[in-house]
Amino acid sequence: MNGAVWRASRAAVKRRRVQTVVIGLVVFCSTTTVLLALAVISAARAPFDDAFARQRGAHVVAAFDPAKASAEQLAASAHRPGVEAAAGPFDQAVVEIPSDWVGRPPGALTLVGRSDPAGPVDRVQLLGGRWATGPGEVVVNEPFGGFPERFLNQPLPLGDGRQLTIVGFATSMSQSAGGWVTPEQAAALHPSSRQMLYRFSEASSEQRLTSAMGAVTEGLPKDALANAQSYLVLKEAFSAGADAYLPLMTVFGVLGLVVAALIVGNVVSGAVVSGYRHIGVLKSIGFTPRQVVTVYLTMVSVPAVAGTVLGTAAGWAASQPILKAAFSGITTGTAVIEPAGWLPAATLISVPLLVVLAALVPASRAHRLSAAQAISAGTAPRNGRGLKIQRRLGGTRLPRAVSLGLGQPFARPARTALTMSAIVLGVLTVTVTTGLGSTLTKLVDHADGHTHVNVQTAHFTGDTTTEPRLTPAQTEAMLRATPGAERVSVRGLVQVGLVGYPQPAFASFYSGDDAVDSKRLQVVRGRPATGANEIEAGPSFIRQHGLKLGDRLTLDLDGRHLTVTLVGEESQGNARAFASNEATRAALTDDPHTVEYDVRLAEGADAEAYQRAVSAADPSLSPSVFAPDMAGPIVAVISFATIFTVLLSAVAALGVFNTLLLTIRERRRDLGMLKSIGMTPRQVVTMTVTSVAWQGAVSAAVGVPAGILAHRLLVENVGSIVFPESAMDVWDVPLLIGLALAGVGIAVLGALVPARSAARLPIAEVLHSE
Repeated sequence: MNGAVWRASRAAVKRRRVQTVVIGLVVFCSTTTVLLALAVISAARAPFDDAFARQRGAHVVAAFDPAKASAEQLAASAHRPGVEAAAGPFDQAVVEIPSDWVGRPPGALTLVGRSDPAGPVDRVQLLGGRWATGPGEVVVNEPFGGFPERFLNQPLPLGDGRQLTIVGFATSMSQSAGGWVTPEQAAALHPSSRQMLYRFSEASSEQRLTSAMGAVTEGLPKDALANAQSYLVLKEAFSAGADAYLPLMTVFGVLGLVVAALIVGNVVSGAVVSGYRHIGVLKSIGFTPRQVVTVYLTMVSVPAVAGTVLGTAAGWAASQPILKAAFSGITTGTAVIEPAGWLPAATLISVPLLVVLAALVPASRAHRLSAAQAISAGTAPRNGRGLKIQRRLGGTRLPRAVSLGLGQPFARPARTALTMSAIVLGVLTVTVTTGLGSTLTKLVDHADGHTHVNVQTAHFTGDTTTEPRLTPAQTEAMLRATPGAERVSVRGLVQVGLVGYPQPAFASFYSGDDAVDSKRLQVVRGRPATGANEIEAGPSFIRQHGLKLGDRLTLDLDGRHLTVTLVGEESQGNARAFASNEATRAALTDDPHTVEYDVRLAEGADAEAYQRAVSAADPSLSPSVFAPDMAGPIVAVISFATIFTVLLSAVAALGVFNTLLLTIRERRRDLGMLKSIGMTPRQVVTMTVTSVAWQGAVSAAVGVPAGILAHRLLVENVGSIVFPESAMDVWDVPLLIGLALAGVGIAVLGALVPARSAARLPIAEVLHSE
């Protein structure tokens, strides 16, 4: 009988081609959404742990004051309780690089003396070239995983007139240094601290690491420990970009699964109801109840498997560029950023299983029906269902086509509820996406009603072929004097050392009319860094360095040390960057390190003429009209949200499409009768569209408030961005009206094809078949 079951299932698939396609498309969209969500979630966790374990990364990178703790005392700390392994002590020196190097701005660089990259802790991965083995050689840390091969064997000038030769590029997941030299070379650079690298048996939390370091430093002189960098901070920074997407991806992944379950259940339920007669025939010729259920589950499983396979392939292909965007600009070291290999297998197994489970409840109805009940039930709704509502609507002054359409869904309340649930989720998705897009646009668009021209220097663009004609001071004066300029701000960029931290940071120093700079980020907590020795930074920088507003940092540049206070938190920012002002820059260095200017033009000024005048004054300058620069993560978030909105809206519209097809199939006789007594095709379309339009309106009344709430929860839980209240307040009356119409739009979009199909039904054929 198994062969008969398969033949009956195959015949059901062929006979119900539209339903088969609907199930396949729903599962395809849902599988793609779920796989993308899982890819980002898995990539934000596993790659760091895997690469960190391979390199035997240091749980704590500690710097000690050599005047307070001897090398022998530090070596003995490796045997304290809780220490699993240790490496060091290594001499650590901070050198000044006076000019651009390896595509980086000048500034401080921390060098550590190590005889080889191996060892029990922090096994440095050599990316290119070789390890430093002699005096005057250096291996540069390349934290982003790639290395500029053209710089091998190039000189690295130091601020004291000496130079080192770059013989290799390497990376450390522990971020223990900016570069490595031989121990002898490190000693010759006048080291200011000694570095120890520790791995602990218990390192799952900051509290345990603090306790372990307490045991390590027990017995050492007070204040011997200058700084300790936790690997947990690096791990958090590693996933900071992807963490911005996790709430969004999780929400859309769950929505995709829920919508798929709702619509598949609706499709199978409709197939069972509209196929009562077919069920009766199967049972009358000897099919057992279990075999009938198997037929209907197989009917669902065939397109579900096809949709899962195609959705898995599409999701896997799309995950690569998504993850590339998610981790762009993040210190990834040797971590391999790619989707987890188990994801395709997981989706190929779990999604069809979920579809079968969703179909099991309605398919069990076929199990309970006897052959006589099924054949006699036919395909029409039960008598009396929705008749009271139909009579009341018929007594109103509404056009007959409208009143019939409004009452039609009440004949199948369960099916109507499932359809409306799918529309609600579609409206919720559109609302969330619209809110996110508006919020993120507000975050980066500091439009003040004026045209801005961004002028980049050769220093910033990397143009070494065109020599500047003007000094920074002369350039600023020229920009102000050129006709059309109203205000000018200046940005200097320099790499500074952070005393106690092995990795330097990039500091932007603003001067001139810096209040009008179109690239300055919003300060959402505290206040802007306008005073001397003040800085502001993004949430990633603050978390990575374990800071809070009011804390102090010591900057190191050109041999000068400057203690600064963190006074403001920006809405976003790189984990290795902060901003300050001209007074702070002047206290650190005499070189302004200018990289770009922001020029606000006067109202009515000719932007093209201004750009031509600037280029003629100094060909090394690159002027361009400023447009809001959407950072990679922001572009990615908007792109993901848009993709998922299209997918889930399409799925919701397919649900409406399927519901109406089932309804039309059930009501063929009624439609034939209505057309025979004078209902025109246009009235049939009106009736059919009306039957779902009001469902879309009611669904919008539920979905829009739910989407507004979901938007608020999402933006408040994005780890790497802090949104100001002004950016979250995006809801105005026209936008809300548009979102309300989205529910109606989804419903009508799914209804158009079935409505036209109903309008074309031939009267004679329908009544004859009945």
